This record gives sequence, C-alpha cells and structure tokens, in this order.
Amino acid sequence: MTQYAHLAVEKHGHTAVVTIDNPPANTWNRESLAALKQLVADLNVERDIYALVITGRGGRFFSAGADLKLFADGDKRVATEMTMLFGEAFEALSAFRGVSIAAINGYAMGGGLECALACDIRIAEAQVQMALPEASVGLLPCAGGTQLLPWLVGEGWAKRMILCGERVDADTALRIGLVEQVVEQGQALEVAIKLAEQVARQSPSAVAVCKPLVQRARLQPPGYNLIHEREQFIKLFDTRDQQEGVQAFLAKRPPQWHNA
Repeated sequence: MTQYAHLAVEKHGHTAVVTIDNPPANTWNRESLAALKQLVADLNVERDIYALVITGRGGRFFSAGADLKLFADGDKRVATEMTMLFGEAFEALSAFRGVSIAAINGYAMGGGLECALACDIRIAEAQVQMALPEASVGLLPCAGGTQLLPWLVGEGWAKRMILCGERVDADTALRIGLVEQVVEQGQALEVAIKLAEQVARQSPSAVAVCKPLVQRARLQPPGYNLIHEREQFIKLFDTRDQQEGVQAFLAKRPPQWHNA
C-alpha cells in the first residue's frame, strides 16, 4: 500500500480510515497536506471505496492545525506556500466523490477544525473542544474557515469563534450545528465507521452526483440548481447501479453495486 506522510490509512470494507499521525498535536505541515491531497486523488479512483473517515492519533488531539513555527519569521513566501497547500488539501477532501466523516476525538483547532469542516459529517467525542484561534496570533483561518463555518453555524456564532476567539465544547457544537453527533470519549471512530457502513448500502454512483448538488446549495438558490438536479437524475439511467438498484428492490434482495 502507498505510504502517505503523517497519515495512516486502513481499509474497512468500502471505507478508508485515515489517521492524522504527527505527534504530539497532529499538526499539519507541507508533507502531510500534500499527502492528503494525493490520498484523496488515489481514493477517488479506487472504485471499491465509498466513504472516508478521518481521525487523530491518540486521545488528546484530532489536530491542532498548522505548526506556527512555520510562520515565526514572517516569511510571506512560506505563508503563500502553506495557504495554497492547505487550500488544495482541504478542497480535495471536500470534493471527495464519496462521503467523508470526521471522527473528532480530541482538540480540533485552527486548521484541524478546518479539516473537519471540509468533511461531509462531523462526529465529536464529549470531551473535545473546537476553535479557530488564528486572529489571536495575527492570522486568519485560510483553509475554508471563514466560509464554511458560517454556512454551518450562522454568522453570529462564526463571528464569536473567529473574531472573539471563542472555543466551543462538544455540546455547544451540536447545538449550533457544527457537529452532527456527540458520542462518549473513545467512541467517535467506531460510530463514524458504522455510519460509513450505511453509505455502502447506497448506490455509490448516486452518492457521487447527490453530494455536489447538495454542496451547490451553499452558493446558489434552488432555482439555479433544480435543472441540474433533473439532469443528473436522467444521467443516472446510464449507470449499471441504477438498473441494479431498482431490480434489487423489486426482487427484494440486497443490491450489488458496481460503482459504474
């Protein structure tokens, strides 16, 4: 299996489990960001992978984000390089053709939270805390934080977290819509994998077109996207999965997906 810098990858059926492995705080660096982008590209062409679960090594940090030592000397060339790497990696994660689930098992700070924001679904353990504290060190969330956070939690809470530096605990995150589920400590990965197994019951061909349609709703009102919804519905009739899904339902048997 291909090795990816600071990322451990295991496969559980149709799910790829990715563990951020850069102790002590699972920070992101040049190598791991490039590796994440490549990993997602590789998974996109693995037709038997339908879901991706990402978590952090150990029980303390999901990810603390960027290593601030990279920015200590104020080098704008480094800043430019890192913002591009963060953007490319997390945009690739957001565009993964399957379903991505963040199993947040510890502190998710800065770029760590932005990684989770790039996922489709977030499951947090009860003890975790989340924040976008970049403004406290003279920076800003540059990997989607200023755009994705308000989409999920609304402008008010996004401003509390970004402009006021407010941390939120798991219960608050659930209440404001930052995460979809809170579980007991040590259970996020197990619950995320079980949810990913539900994805495998869905047609991967259908999921691959449904997901970008849902994401388009962030950018345009329904009137612009309803025609695309109808077009994609019709195009699914060119897939083997459409025929298999309907025939399996009528025959009262589990479908055998082809991802084609």
